[in-house]
Amino acid sequence: MAFAAQFAGVYLNFSPDDAASRSRKLGAFLAEGMDPQMGWDGYGKFAAVAIQPYDIEASDAHNALVSVAFQSGPRRLMLSVPLYYSGDETGGRFAVVGRPAVLPAPGPADVPQVAAPETDEATASELKEQLKGFFTDYASGDAAGLQRYVAAGRTLPSFGGTFTFRELKKVVVPVGGATREIQAVVVWVVPNSETPATPDATDPAAVGGTLEMAYRLTVEKQGDKWFVADIRGAGRVVG
Repeated sequence: MAFAAQFAGVYLNFSPDDAASRSRKLGAFLAEGMDPQMGWDGYGKFAAVAIQPYDIEASDAHNALVSVAFQSGPRRLMLSVPLYYSGDETGGRFAVVGRPAVLPAPGPADVPQVAAPETDEATASELKEQLKGFFTDYASGDAAGLQRYVAAGRTLPSFGGTFTFRELKKVVVPVGGATREIQAVVVWVVPNSETPATPDATDPAAVGGTLEMAYRLTVEKQGDKWFVADIRGAGRVVG
């Protein structure tokens, strides 16, 4: 599948200025005797990014259609690539053996609704100030400061200044005991390394932006305070 994705990176990006270069690059992928431009007439331009293997449909031990997902402008599309495989104990070799086909990509999955959990608003209120301090130091890389919010016996890495904490937008705390799996929606400030000394606030590209992200944290109550034992992506946010 990686072979098909590499082929797609060459096949799907073309302009008249690089026709000769594209033809030479395609030669590394094509079966003998195939059209070196793979059906392109040499006119027009096309560009594809975010090229990733998606699926494989094998018809026998040697032949398969490999689907590759890609993005072109605002559209997400698929490229179907016919491949031939030959191999033995010394390794495998691939070749493109037919014309590829561009197809629409599948739409998003139909996601069923999930009931919101029973929440503990009193504990959520108690946790908010603690979590604001945690995320501030988690962003800045202040190891000593961060450790004040981390459960005894645990250590957590930090962003080291990649982002800056702006806001704790939401905390969802389920009912439970002294150890809880909670969710937090955090607003980070995304810095702009090219921001001028006096940025133009009317130019979105000239100032740092913000980005909301969701986290799942394991928190433990030790004494009369809550501490963070683990942090990871939230998965599906509910509530």
